[in-house]
Amino acid sequence: MSSSNSTFSTIKPFLFGGASGMFATSCIQPVDMVKVQIQLQGESTGKVQIKSKNPFVLGSYIMKEKGVSGLYRGLSAGLVRQATYTTARLGLFKTFAKAAKSPEEKTLAFWKRALCGLSAGGIAAIFGNPADVALIRMQADTTLPKESRRGYKNVFDALLKMARSEGILSWWQGCQPTVYRAMCLNLGMLAMYDQSKDFTTKQFGPGKVANFSASAIAGFFAAFLSLPADFVKTRLQKMQPLADGSMPYKNFGDCVAKVARSEGYLAFYQGFPTYYVRIAPHAMITLLTMEVLNTLYARVSKDQ
Repeated sequence: MSSSNSTFSTIKPFLFGGASGMFATSCIQPVDMVKVQIQLQGESTGKVQIKSKNPFVLGSYIMKEKGVSGLYRGLSAGLVRQATYTTARLGLFKTFAKAAKSPEEKTLAFWKRALCGLSAGGIAAIFGNPADVALIRMQADTTLPKESRRGYKNVFDALLKMARSEGILSWWQGCQPTVYRAMCLNLGMLAMYDQSKDFTTKQFGPGKVANFSASAIAGFFAAFLSLPADFVKTRLQKMQPLADGSMPYKNFGDCVAKVARSEGYLAFYQGFPTYYVRIAPHAMITLLTMEVLNTLYARVSKDQ
């Protein structure tokens, strides 16, 4: 293997992973916008123009008030987030999995896949948190009174204003639940995809049916395992100082306790149908796009 081929083989999981995530985000962004609106409705602060947990009602309202572009608010932040976070988590997962596989193993043991997924997700979340904070704030602006809105123009404007007014560490606001969410998401999405693909390939043979079935299973587990942490992450990243200058939540644990006490434990699964429609298709599109890119690359390499 030439040096150039060896180098590209190393960066390929990162490159294909990031590209797949960005493509999936472009497809799913409207659903993500509605999901954030639902998660913020339980708060007593702020002003939500319409009270409904029906995603179709909320989506119609946003389109009526802001047009179709309103559903794509924060897309620039979403794409930057995928370019950092998903590039890292998918690339690191494949890198860790390759390193963890012993010569005598035909397939990687599930506990190793789970450990690789958890590790890759946690590390990648740290890199992707700044864009994630910007995304949540841009999407949450419509739920606030006009005088409280931040009015960020795009992800770079958001990050610059945050650094100037709140300090550079504000980019990592809510990083703890973001790491938890990413670890759960990676466990459900990547570890379960590889594990499910072993099973579906035996059942249907290698190909599109096996890949699609495995991605559907992974999509469900990614949504189910990660929603509670995503809920807390959204609350922490969106929060603004109260009238007395204090913040609504001190940290991850404080947010969990206050939400459980005032809204009940089921609040952490608030908007699950919308979240599922946001996460599962995103996971499926990302995974299937990666399969397509890898197949195309294999064909091109073979022809050369």
